[in-house]
Amino acid sequence: MTDSQKSDETAADLAPVEAPAGSGADAAGTAEVILGTDAAPEAPAADAAAAPAESPAADEPAAGDATAEEAAAPAGEADAPAPAPSPAPGPRPSAPSPAAFASRPKPAAAAPVAAVAPAAPATSPAEAAKWGRVEGDGHVFLTIDGGEHAVGQYPGVSDDEALAYFARKYDDVVAQIVLLEQRVSSKAPSTDMQKTVTHLREQLAERNMVGDLRAAEARLDSLSTQIAELEKTEKAEHDAVRAAELAAREAIVAEAEQISAQDPAQTQWKTSSARMNELFENWKAAQKSGVRLGRSNEDALWKRFRAARTVFDRHRRAYFSQLDSNNSAAKAAKEKLIAEAEALSTSTEWGYAAGEYRRLMDQWKASPRASRKDDDALWARFRAAQDVFFTNRQAANDEIDQEYAANLTVKEALLAEANAILPVKDLGAAKKALQSVRDRWEEAGKVPRADMGRIEAGLRKVEDAVRHAEEEQWQRSNPERKARTSSALSQLEAAIAGLQDDLAKAEQSGDQRKIKAAREALEARQAWLDQIQRSASELS
Repeated sequence: MTDSQKSDETAADLAPVEAPAGSGADAAGTAEVILGTDAAPEAPAADAAAAPAESPAADEPAAGDATAEEAAAPAGEADAPAPAPSPAPGPRPSAPSPAAFASRPKPAAAAPVAAVAPAAPATSPAEAAKWGRVEGDGHVFLTIDGGEHAVGQYPGVSDDEALAYFARKYDDVVAQIVLLEQRVSSKAPSTDMQKTVTHLREQLAERNMVGDLRAAEARLDSLSTQIAELEKTEKAEHDAVRAAELAAREAIVAEAEQISAQDPAQTQWKTSSARMNELFENWKAAQKSGVRLGRSNEDALWKRFRAARTVFDRHRRAYFSQLDSNNSAAKAAKEKLIAEAEALSTSTEWGYAAGEYRRLMDQWKASPRASRKDDDALWARFRAAQDVFFTNRQAANDEIDQEYAANLTVKEALLAEANAILPVKDLGAAKKALQSVRDRWEEAGKVPRADMGRIEAGLRKVEDAVRHAEEEQWQRSNPERKARTSSALSQLEAAIAGLQDDLAKAEQSGDQRKIKAAREALEARQAWLDQIQRSASELS
């Protein structure tokens, strides 16, 4: 046997051996993951003066590196510990020192979490003695429910050290319970919390530690209840968020459907297209929010949204296709009008061409509009053709006006002569003077267009006055009117005589009512008589 083999055998003699259970795995691996620290249990530290050299190092209290394997394995998968081998005959070689064990590489620690719970206080030797005892060569027993349960063996160390080693296993579980309690109290996400509770229960059920297991189990019971409430709260919050997101998606889809259902002829396509794009961006943002509505809801809403966008796009394409067709037709119709206007632009038949331009303008107004850009360009061409014609006509009129300026002077003098006839006193003389003015008026010729209306209106005023005087004279000399007037006078005079008799009789009777009525009737007839007499005097 080599010295190395002897050293390994000596280490195996000194390693603690745990009692068989459902799993002999240490809780250290789990503590490393949850706490983010190297929580592997340490072997009892020996005092420098009293500890033997054979004391196992902190990282290897078990034979054949058993504890290191237990620390890396999940709970419930460690092999049952083997019984401690008998010491070899002869002098026992010294075991490797703790420093030698410490120099061996340790498993990499897990990354620390954001917040680490305060470590639970280590179980004191006196407290550990309440829940366990050591017997013989390091055999440790757990006191629980009034009975004892074999936990394991840690030979070659003091009873306190052996008991402390298995108490630290309990401390590791309590540390994890403390961390879990902190997570629950801080309302951390409840994901896998119940699994952690189950895992810790399984560790406690293995009975490979020393401590108040029932107290730890009670804390786990309380935690399980709190986690269930936390899960309910989280579920309610999740359902509320999901309901709000579902309502938001429904609103997006409903608005998209409303836009797609609009009458294409009444739709504001620029505004509606921009809004459809906004709704699509809102939909994508909602998908990135991480809130899931369930595959059935997601698919149903997406199908409706996609259908609304498809209908809207189809209507938009159809509308603008028809708009392009209408625009082409409008352009063709207006191009024809422009061609006619351009052909007339050089015409010197001023009256005919002006009438034709009025007709073309009426047709232009009745024609459908092309696109704004095209319509503006077409209108500019149409107006340019009109401007050419009317500019030419204005130039011709200006030239003619210069020729007619002398005629204007003559007609203004004739107009002054005609105004001297007014007021008409002698109808015959007035008619003769007016006829003389008319003859010379025609001989004077045309006047500038700008003065034509004023000059003609002035002469027409004198003509109307003479005509009116002639009509009045005819009315006065009309035999039929004279006869009607004489008849009316006779009738009124007879009526007035009768009313005068009635008034005299009423006054004799003293009847005031009859007096008043006869007097009013007599006054009315007298007023008519006066008016007819004036008319008769005018006719004479």
